[in-house]
Amino acid sequence: MVKLRSFIPFGMAIIIALITSVLIYSYLQKKTNVQEVTIETQPVAVAVIDLPWGTTLTNEMIKKVDFLKRSLPGDFFSEPSSLVGRVLIYPVKANEPIFESRLAPTNVKTGGVAAVISQKKRAVAVKVDKVIGVAGFIHPGSRVDVLITLTTGKAYHPVTKTILENLLVLAAGSDTKEKKGFEERASTTDVITLEVTPEEAEKLAMAVAEGKIQLALRNFNDTENVLTSGMTLPALLASYTLHGPGKETNAVTAKAVESRPPVSQPSPAPIAKEKVESKLPASQPSPAPVAKEKVEDKKSSFFIVEVIKGSKVNEVKFEGSE
Repeated sequence: MVKLRSFIPFGMAIIIALITSVLIYSYLQKKTNVQEVTIETQPVAVAVIDLPWGTTLTNEMIKKVDFLKRSLPGDFFSEPSSLVGRVLIYPVKANEPIFESRLAPTNVKTGGVAAVISQKKRAVAVKVDKVIGVAGFIHPGSRVDVLITLTTGKAYHPVTKTILENLLVLAAGSDTKEKKGFEERASTTDVITLEVTPEEAEKLAMAVAEGKIQLALRNFNDTENVLTSGMTLPALLASYTLHGPGKETNAVTAKAVESRPPVSQPSPAPIAKEKVESKLPASQPSPAPVAKEKVEDKKSSFFIVEVIKGSKVNEVKFEGSE
C-alpha cells in the first residue's frame, strides 16, 4: 500500500505531461494550417531570356511563374498570350515580370528604335570608330556628351568645344556585349543612335559635317550640364607651364593670357627717319657756304673778264685788287 502511494504522484506527472504535449501539438498544427491558407500565389508572365528594349514579344520569349500575390503591383500579366505582339520600351531581365509600364502603347506594333523614342524627340545616327565610341563600352541606355574639334577664323585656329550634354543612347550598332566572369568585354560599334531634340539634331548634323566629333561617356546619376569656354591650341600648350621658380599655370590662366589684348608697339620707320635727320647736320656739313667763301676770297685777289669772239666765249683772269 505504501509503495502504491509513492507511484501516484509520478503517474500523475506523466499524465499531465502527455496532455500538455497533445495540446501544444494541436495548437502548432492549427497555426500551420492557418498560415498555409493565408499564403496565396499568382501566376505571372515573365521573360524567358534577357530582352532589350525595342523587342516585339513572342510566345517563345514569355513563360509563367508563380509569385506571391500580395507582393505584385497591379499592372502585371497572368497570361503570356496577352503580351504577344507588344513592344518593350525598357529592357527586361530573365525571370523578371513584364509590366504594362515597360511596354509601348498597344497601337505601336513595330519594334526597334522608333518604338522607344520619347515624345517630341528624334533619333540621330552617328558613325563612329573604336576611339570615338569610347572603346566600344557605349551601350543602349548609356549617357554621353558630344565634343567637336574644328578650325575657326581666317588663321584657322583649332578649337575643341562641348556642344551637347547628357544625350541618351538608343542603339549602339551591333550590340554584342559579353561577360567573362567579372570582366566585361567591349563590343564592336559602328553606328551610335542618339535621342535628341530637333535643335540638338541640327547641332549634331552640323558638327559631323564641319569637324571631328568625340563622345564622352558619363555616369548615369550625373545629369548636371557644365558650361565650358572651349580649348584652343595656345591654351593647351600653356598647360602646366613654368612661370618663375616653382610656379605653374593651368589652362585657365593660359586662356586669360591669350584673351589679353596685344600691346601696341610704335612703328620703327619714324624713329629711323629722326635719327637720320638728326645725324645729317652733325656728320656732313653743307659744302655750299665753304665754296661761297672761297669764291669771295678769290674775288678779292683777281677778277675774270669774258671775251666773246664770234660764237666762242672765253674767260680771261686778271690779278689785282678792287
